[in-house]
Amino acid sequence: MAKTKSSVVVFLECSECSRRNYALRKRTKATWKLEVSKYCRFDRKHTIHKERKK
Repeated sequence: MAKTKSSVVVFLECSECSRRNYALRKRTKATWKLEVSKYCRFDRKHTIHKERKK
């Protein structure tokens, strides 16, 4: 019997430069969108990163 996936890969996109800097796994049953303050190496500062799918 095949096991179903319980998580998906999600990319975090910088709100200022629109580059996808981070990739992480998120549960498939989660209905909310991630919005996290992370470091953007292109802007060289902390910015808001929002969830984007592939």
